[in-house]
Amino acid sequence: MIVPFDSDAWDWADAEHGGSTFAGRPSLLAGGDTAVLLGGELEEGTIELQLGVGRQRGFYCMVWRARDDENFESFYVRPHQVGNPDAVQYTPVFNGIPCWQLYHHQGFWAPVTFPLDDWFRIRVVFAGCQAEIYVGDLDAPALVSGLKLPAAPGRVGVLIGGEGVHLSEFSVEDTASLRTTLPLTASPPEGVISAWEISDAFAEDQLEHAVGGTRSWTAVESEPSGLVNLARVQGIRDGRNTALARTLIDAPEAETRVLKLGFSDRAVVYLNGRPLYRGDDTYRSRDYRFLGSIGWYDELYLPLEAGENELVIAVSEDLGGWGLQGRLG
Repeated sequence: MIVPFDSDAWDWADAEHGGSTFAGRPSLLAGGDTAVLLGGELEEGTIELQLGVGRQRGFYCMVWRARDDENFESFYVRPHQVGNPDAVQYTPVFNGIPCWQLYHHQGFWAPVTFPLDDWFRIRVVFAGCQAEIYVGDLDAPALVSGLKLPAAPGRVGVLIGGEGVHLSEFSVEDTASLRTTLPLTASPPEGVISAWEISDAFAEDQLEHAVGGTRSWTAVESEPSGLVNLARVQGIRDGRNTALARTLIDAPEAETRVLKLGFSDRAVVYLNGRPLYRGDDTYRSRDYRFLGSIGWYDELYLPLEAGENELVIAVSEDLGGWGLQGRLG
């Protein structure tokens, strides 16, 4: 079913939009930074869009299973990165935080080539915990992604992140015919810490008072990779952009062990109440091309005492994904 963009079914909210012509065809020219959603909900289905982009920096495409304005699955193209490894990306959004720094590379990025200054199609087929995403070539998916939000009904629509995207012929079906099977989940890296507790959030400048103070805690299990997405627990409200993640490490005797660490964006590590390390992997903190993507980039040595040791990591977030991962060597 094709849903015209001038239909009352669309909720444009504050998005900029108006009639235009692009590559010889009438279109809707849209801009801003928002998801524009249809009425009605789907748990599985197929959505397709014809769009045209220029060479500008932008992030444009599709939304599905939107529970509200802050929790949805999304996929977008980056015209300024066409042909590069991150030309396109699948990104879940939890509690208002897009997680593109946490979910990247295989299954999330792809070095896709799509036309600039001309029309092309994107199709998303989603069912259960899987999505197939087609860009230009509708015979073979550009991405096969394991979805991160729980499968549940939600709204579908388009994602606008920047100026000057031309939209045409959005269609939606309540059926999904997947052609591929997700690869088996890889075994967790050796030594991964899987059991954590996440505190309620507080402002980063209150860290000194927060550590050792009274907080509320939510028990979480890491993803198989070791990743803990803190936005699954809470979003950022009123400047409260920092949370504590804690776990216990048992040592049969006093020893020193390596902690391999990944985080986004900043982290301070405490062992038994003592600060040991501070790191900054904020977007563009190293150079103008540094994305801030999480990885196993940092290592530190933990002087463990015999018995139970409390490891606490304070993680602060600006944009792109609030997370950490740890494993013991």
